[in-house]
Amino acid sequence: MSDEQRNTIWRFALIFIIITTGFIAVIGKIVYIQAVERDEWLKVAERQVPTNRPIKATRGNILDANGSLLASSMPQYYIYMDTRVEALRANEGSLFYEHVDSLAHDLANIVRDKSQAEYKSRLIQAYKNKAKRLRVCDRRINYLQRQELLQNPLIKKGKIKSGIFFEDQHRRIKPYGILASRTIGGIYGEGGYGKSGLEKRFDKELRGEDGMSSIQKIGGRYESVTIEEAQDGLDVVTTIDANLQDIVENTLKNKLVEKQAKWGCCILMETQTGYIRAIANLDRAQDEEGKDYYDEAQNHAVQRVEPGSTFKTIALVAALDDGKIDIDDTVSISSKPWVYMRKSKHTDAHPMDTVLTVRSALAVSSNIALAKLITRSYEGSARKFVRKIQKMGLMDSIYCEIPGADLIRIEVPKDTVTLSKMSYGYSVELTPMQILMFYNAIANEGRMMRPMLVHSIQQNGETVRSFRPEVVKSSICSSKTLRDIKGALHDVVWDDHLGTAGVLRWNGKVVRRKAQSDIVHVAGKTGTAQLFIPGHGYSGRHHRMTFVGYFPEENPKYTCICMIEDPHYPYDAGTDCGTAVRIIAEKTMAYTGCYVYQNGEKQLEKR
Repeated sequence: MSDEQRNTIWRFALIFIIITTGFIAVIGKIVYIQAVERDEWLKVAERQVPTNRPIKATRGNILDANGSLLASSMPQYYIYMDTRVEALRANEGSLFYEHVDSLAHDLANIVRDKSQAEYKSRLIQAYKNKAKRLRVCDRRINYLQRQELLQNPLIKKGKIKSGIFFEDQHRRIKPYGILASRTIGGIYGEGGYGKSGLEKRFDKELRGEDGMSSIQKIGGRYESVTIEEAQDGLDVVTTIDANLQDIVENTLKNKLVEKQAKWGCCILMETQTGYIRAIANLDRAQDEEGKDYYDEAQNHAVQRVEPGSTFKTIALVAALDDGKIDIDDTVSISSKPWVYMRKSKHTDAHPMDTVLTVRSALAVSSNIALAKLITRSYEGSARKFVRKIQKMGLMDSIYCEIPGADLIRIEVPKDTVTLSKMSYGYSVELTPMQILMFYNAIANEGRMMRPMLVHSIQQNGETVRSFRPEVVKSSICSSKTLRDIKGALHDVVWDDHLGTAGVLRWNGKVVRRKAQSDIVHVAGKTGTAQLFIPGHGYSGRHHRMTFVGYFPEENPKYTCICMIEDPHYPYDAGTDCGTAVRIIAEKTMAYTGCYVYQNGEKQLEKR
């Protein structure tokens, strides 16, 4: 073997030995790490893995028709402090102890939930305990308070030196308080899903889409790196006018306080469009001292009830349009109860022995007259009566922006006795919104409009989706029927002898006005229904009062319903609810520029 061959073999052997040794060393290190250092390195690895955190999208606003905020997400902040940062620990904590007094002073004077001494004690104790994430204040602060605190000498040094940082959260607020609160609705927690009202119905649009950030170690310190930007929620523009809402809500509240009623509901609709300009739902509650007050608790506007005499108009429109009766037909009533088929007893609130026309029967709101007229018209064909109401569009499944809205209940009666009670609003159930929709159709020349609460969806002030007025039924009845029923609704308010919503006179002088106003003409219908008490039946002592009408009668702009549950005696639908609608009508027409105030609400002068 030559020297050259021998040298080549030695070189390969050396290379082999080096590679083998390195391989054995790597295998040994792997075994050592797995057997001895495994847990330690796993902890290191966990610390190095980027931590993903969601970036919460800001929930969109709910606005009124004029752009005023009805619900908004406002930023609020928690203040945290990491007392372990190097700058605070350097030189035996000289930086911390130099500024702890000024920090405690500013917190006490800006946040105002603790004294300066309490804040100082809390900060020092946390510093001694090397607190990693001290919540400096127990409650959140607003944006202005945060800006003030940022001027503090220690906080101005930044998070790296002061250890102080702010975490923002968005809180849902309603600037107008309880104004239309149940209709606007609420959300779960501070940033959750909508749970009621418009907040729930338009939750997807309002909520937006969350983004994502990652906490990573960059340049020796941890920084938040945005991976995906959050998409803030869209704004919902409602048809509600905050000024008209204030008028409606205060008028209803004053009447509820006066009558000490259980609850009340009032809705104001724009006649030609169906836009809901105001909607109030107030329930009686008690504070900690046992005093009564009224608050928005349930959305009675979309909860069905027995309507009482407001249903008489619906029944008469059906019979008139079917040609079963004529507006000038007569019917006799008595001061004594009318017993139908030996089973059903019918009485009037104001009994009298007289003969009424169909028109005056509605004005005086006679139960006996309506029961006679409807049973005479549909005896043996009650299904035709219900089908006629269906054809008017009232029983269509009407879309409503308020989740959980009840559907109407008008079923074909199994016997004529039930039909006789249906004629004046028992054994049927409608929501105040549905009653309003029907009367609005009468005011709107027979065209039934869907009640609308939302006008558009916007993003940064630009409309991305709009909602146009929607016609439910182009005509609920013939023009003759419409003309006849309008005349009857006029008499309810303006027939001083029979009208249940007219005036009270004493010695020829008006001592109290109900729905009759000398400023704006109102036409409509009163309704009174005995309440059904489970286990006891219908109660003659507990009632539901209603007035629904439109104004100005000559050229209707608005339709309004006021419903009051269980008012204290004395009660009267015209006096209680009719008066409320009259006040709303006067103030609404003044607000919209038709009239101006001169000397109080009763002295208006037409422009």
